[in-house]
Amino acid sequence: MQTADQEDSAWLVAAQKDPRAFGELYERYVDRIYSYIYHRVGNVHDAQDLTSRTFYRALSHLSDYQDKGVPFSAWLYRIAHNLVANWHRDRQRRPVVALDETLAGNLAHDHPEELAETHEDVRLLREAIRELDGVRQELLVLKFSEGLSNAEIGRILGRSEGAIKSLYHRTLLAIRKDMVKRGLKIDEDQV
Repeated sequence: MQTADQEDSAWLVAAQKDPRAFGELYERYVDRIYSYIYHRVGNVHDAQDLTSRTFYRALSHLSDYQDKGVPFSAWLYRIAHNLVANWHRDRQRRPVVALDETLAGNLAHDHPEELAETHEDVRLLREAIRELDGVRQELLVLKFSEGLSNAEIGRILGRSEGAIKSLYHRTLLAIRKDMVKRGLKIDEDQV
């Protein structure tokens, strides 16, 4: 039985000969890449546009791709990362959370006090995360939104698994410190 990386390699070889074979790789990764981008830009329209550009760029540069022991998915994430970085630089704005998503997520609360408190906690957390550097933000998206392991994140970010583990730990401590500074009460068991 082939591993996902071996299957990707076989599809890559086929796609380099016939671009129509790239469709299999697109289907395999489009949802993951979209999710990654959406969590970095905060809105559906831009996430869809950047996802399309990611796959267009990958297809356009498929002949340049060389298997250097890094999974194809890491190459896609790197393309997506670069496009998102350019998007942020071009717009000089921060991610936006759609109002309808915020309201839909809050319908489960029974009491206005709980809703207000939860909303404020989420707002403070988002502010703390926005103040992190881009690599730490990307780490959190890959870890929590994509559910990737430290080893997988390391391949995407070009760092060792140990370096990712250390960066992750330091990032969580920095967020905790920032949240306390902002007045949020945090249990000792949290973070």
